[in-house]
Amino acid sequence: MYSANAASPDQPRRPGYWKRSGKDLLLASIVPVVLLAAWQFVGSAGYVTPEFLPTPLAIAEQLARLLGSGELLHHLGVSIGRALTGFAVGGSLGLLIGLLTGLLREAEYVLDPSVQLLRLVPHLAIAPLIILWFGFGEVSKVVIIAIGAFFPMYLNTYLGIRNADNKLFEVARVLEFRPLKRMTRLTIPSAAPHILLGLRLSLAVSWIGLVVAELIGSRSGVGFLINEAKQNATTDIIFVGILLFAVVGKLIDSLVRLLERKWLRWRDSYQG
Repeated sequence: MYSANAASPDQPRRPGYWKRSGKDLLLASIVPVVLLAAWQFVGSAGYVTPEFLPTPLAIAEQLARLLGSGELLHHLGVSIGRALTGFAVGGSLGLLIGLLTGLLREAEYVLDPSVQLLRLVPHLAIAPLIILWFGFGEVSKVVIIAIGAFFPMYLNTYLGIRNADNKLFEVARVLEFRPLKRMTRLTIPSAAPHILLGLRLSLAVSWIGLVVAELIGSRSGVGFLINEAKQNATTDIIFVGILLFAVVGKLIDSLVRLLERKWLRWRDSYQG
């Protein structure tokens, strides 16, 4: 039974919500601000060399220079394109095979043991083999990213379907739902929290796999920028690349969380 004072998801936020959010943001920023101030002080006072640990201001200056020249946006665009392509391939395959093994016991017996075996092979172990097969071009990078994106999507899709309430399938049989309707109306909505978690993890692993792909061999991308800075001993550019990976990764994760709140709002048990 709903309370008369309960706010609908479509109702506007109360004024106190923004005040509370601002207070939470202020509290969350205390530790980063203190750390940055201490970092700047240690570097400016000469306790560490710029080659070992450049100051935040030096990193910000290098970031502004790379943005102004357009070099940073070029490398970032190349990296995002690679990550999304690899995710589209690996995530789609993971979703399809996860649905297949989740819905059919025979498919699980045939496919799941091999998938679980391959899941335990590290990226760095298989990357030299992929490069040997496909060379240093774009195909090898997309394959490395796709392999990483496949497993989180597969596992969470499979688990989401297998954890679905059996009563749903009993209802489907009573209502004489066809297989396609049963899957689209009952199975997939029931597994949606797991599938969205798989989407979130798959995107994260795709972004991490991008680092492996670009550091091994690349002529463009944020990983290439970091690798080139390492060879030239320009530590501040390395920090710019690390910062980019962190910020873009966080933005991607926050976007998926917004989708979760929108698409799972109908579930009473969802506390987004």
